[in-house]
Amino acid sequence: MGEAKPSSKAARVCVIGSGSWGTAVTSLLSARADSIGLWCHEAKVADAINATRHNPIQLPDFELPANVQATASMEEATAGADAVLLVVPSAFLRETCAKLAPYVGQDVPVLVLTKGVERGTGCLMATVASQELGNDERIAVLSGPNHAEEISRGTISAAVVAASDERIARYFQQLLVCPAFRVYVTNDVAGVEICAAEKNVIAIACGIAAALGAGDNTLAALMTRGIAEVSRIASSVGADPLTCMGLAGMGDLVVTCTSRHSRNRTFGEAFVNGESLADYQRRTGMVVEGAEAAASILELARAHDVQVPITQGVYDLLYNNMPLAEAIDALLGRNPNEEFYGVAK
Repeated sequence: MGEAKPSSKAARVCVIGSGSWGTAVTSLLSARADSIGLWCHEAKVADAINATRHNPIQLPDFELPANVQATASMEEATAGADAVLLVVPSAFLRETCAKLAPYVGQDVPVLVLTKGVERGTGCLMATVASQELGNDERIAVLSGPNHAEEISRGTISAAVVAASDERIARYFQQLLVCPAFRVYVTNDVAGVEICAAEKNVIAIACGIAAALGAGDNTLAALMTRGIAEVSRIASSVGADPLTCMGLAGMGDLVVTCTSRHSRNRTFGEAFVNGESLADYQRRTGMVVEGAEAAASILELARAHDVQVPITQGVYDLLYNNMPLAEAIDALLGRNPNEEFYGVAK
């Protein structure tokens, strides 16, 4: 493959996806890229961004940088791009990459910000991207406790970039790092991705618990048993369980399980109050990734014979219409095991 550009400056960067995270990440890129092509699924959104410098649907108060040009054309968005960032919902990543493939050269570094596990295949998002775009060595993933609302305001945050090729990880580190956004690197792609997907499921469980009046002790127990669940899955696919203690794991899990910005946490609360998944997503205009992940991660866990009781409970509530009381009884009726059972040591 062609070497990643050693300079921290890029002539042009393409962002595929104009949701809240795709919109916010332009603020991180603007200082290091001469121009940013922002691909929007709908032309009316692209037109509004170019006319007003504001996304009319996501983060409407955030003023996009002057060097961002929005478009509904993938060919136009990717033209001359030195790097591509993928920021679309996990259920649409493969379809999006298949459409994108003709416009992205094999030596162009690709950063996946999408979080999830593909339903039916068990593929992580970097694998989905590499299967459709080719050349897996140029693909990296980024995750961490990064709510788009706070990133867009310049709040101090941190993330980790993972890639099998350290040059690619370092390239994206330098492209995104700034005083308010600390970026670390690792080669544990699978670990970062498992953490990124599973924490959304745990956040739904925490939202449900909070809406039922659970105290701090209960939420802390859910989060710590949740990170143990993440570690078991990560260990089963050969990832480093230590990754689960870092930014992509505990860092992202804590913020997603506790923040008012978390769509997964707030969906859990809304679910207890009688709002369906479809109604919540329609009302907020946001995809609840944890709902999709509950199904795909459960498939992955079963394939590797891993116990995931919290994920199972969320899945049963969302897809099997299990009564809340029954789901709670199923969790509390389990005999406690060793604290870190199923985790490679």
